Amino acid sequence: MTSPSPAPFEPRLASVAAVIADATRARMLSYLLAGDYASAGELARAASVSAATASGHLGKLMDAELLVCEQRGRHRYYKLADDEVAHALEALALMAERRTHTAAWANPTRQRLRFARCCYGHLAGQLGVELFSQLLSKEWLSPAGDGYLLTAQGTAGLGALGFAVDGMDKAPPSTRLAYRCLDWSERRDHMAGKLPKVLLTHCLQHGWLRRHDGERALEVTPLGRKQLAGLLPSVNAL
Repeated sequence: MTSPSPAPFEPRLASVAAVIADATRARMLSYLLAGDYASAGELARAASVSAATASGHLGKLMDAELLVCEQRGRHRYYKLADDEVAHALEALALMAERRTHTAAWANPTRQRLRFARCCYGHLAGQLGVELFSQLLSKEWLSPAGDGYLLTAQGTAGLGALGFAVDGMDKAPPSTRLAYRCLDWSERRDHMAGKLPKVLLTHCLQHGWLRRHDGERALEVTPLGRKQLAGLLPSVNAL
């Protein structure tokens, strides 16, 4: 009697994809694309599930090495494992939205997400695309390898707006100060890298942008409209 043939090798891609494919886990991963740590309770609310249900899903995401966990006292906080996970999720979102009908953007939650959102520490959506376009048109960025460097003019211009970017125009090309990142909702490039993280952090810390509860969507505050009008003309239309 012949023994059965061994099962064919299954690429790990299949098992990881199966973990991501669950709607609840996908909502958790999408929320974490903002780039920050989030508590289990926060992720449960973002996914609209109970704490017990969230715990089971978080365990599967940890087993798949998609998340890292940090213990702070009695509480656990979760974050995407690394930039590779974030880039893979953004690529999946881009593919998933290829045939999205215009009517699908009528949903208020999706409208907020499309307008402005956190993308692993930098600004994405319509505002993120506009920011990148403005910096290029003002010649505040100059091409360097596969990315961009901040020019002296850019340092002065952003500094005049209140951003702490002193010395960034002296950064070597290897710093990956800024580079293109294809935006899944706009299908145009926004900006990733060290510089856009500094800019978004400043906007959040100074109350120019604020995050919607339970979402990674961002809204421009009245103060933000005043401070950002010179850099992002579209905020005047809000």
